[in-house]
Amino acid sequence: MIATKARARLHLVHVVDDDQKPRIVEGETAIARQFLQEEVARLNRIDGLECTSDVVLGDPFEGIGISADEIGPDLLVLGAHRRRVLRDVFVGTTAQRTIRRAHWPVLMVNAPAKEPYANVLLATDLSETSHRAAAHLVTLNLAAPDQYTLLHVFDAPVKRLAMNNALQESQMLRYHVEAQIEAEQALAEFAATLPFERCTRIAERNDAAISTAILKAASKTAADLIVVASQGRVGLSKTFLGSISEEVLRRADRDVLVIPPNLLR
Repeated sequence: MIATKARARLHLVHVVDDDQKPRIVEGETAIARQFLQEEVARLNRIDGLECTSDVVLGDPFEGIGISADEIGPDLLVLGAHRRRVLRDVFVGTTAQRTIRRAHWPVLMVNAPAKEPYANVLLATDLSETSHRAAAHLVTLNLAAPDQYTLLHVFDAPVKRLAMNNALQESQMLRYHVEAQIEAEQALAEFAATLPFERCTRIAERNDAAISTAILKAASKTAADLIVVASQGRVGLSKTFLGSISEEVLRRADRDVLVIPPNLLR
């Protein structure tokens, strides 16, 4: 659907694990080639897409990376593992390793593709990397900018202070209101610098894990696509990549787009 809308060339890749008996590798390779050839013919005949395919031998992560390096895609699309029991393993290894090394936006498709994206949740930490991710999202044209919701999860340690008896209840409430106002103002200023004018803005206080807040906001807004940058503020990149992005990928029941800071295009 994305390729049809963009009139893009589509390249289908299937990786066969070569760490198996030769006869199994040969059999899986033959089946994969036949299936992909039939799929290419169908996409060309029905959708009019320029489509090619390839079967790669090796580790799934390495095979995907090598193919992507050769093609230089505008968008790399991965499907969650078809067997739910192996989904966490797939997301935690192949998908996450692919995203860590990727120079391209990576789209993890978790839900059946029924219609174009109509409600996109873009999580931001207000960093320059996040700004570049938002700007690049527009160029992908996955949805209209007025269908974006900009989410900023901010930290306000009011509960910790209250638990330590450092604040009275009235002070805690005032602190919370002031923190909320400051976060909304910061988000509005950030949104004003983006290449899209009309979007919904949400500033949400972080009461638990940021990934949990993102997933809750996605559910509340009925988002069909969650967008995150794979690296946040300087000094927090390991935390952001290793925790937030990975947890969103692992737990999301809807599609997730991860945009890296080191785009080649």
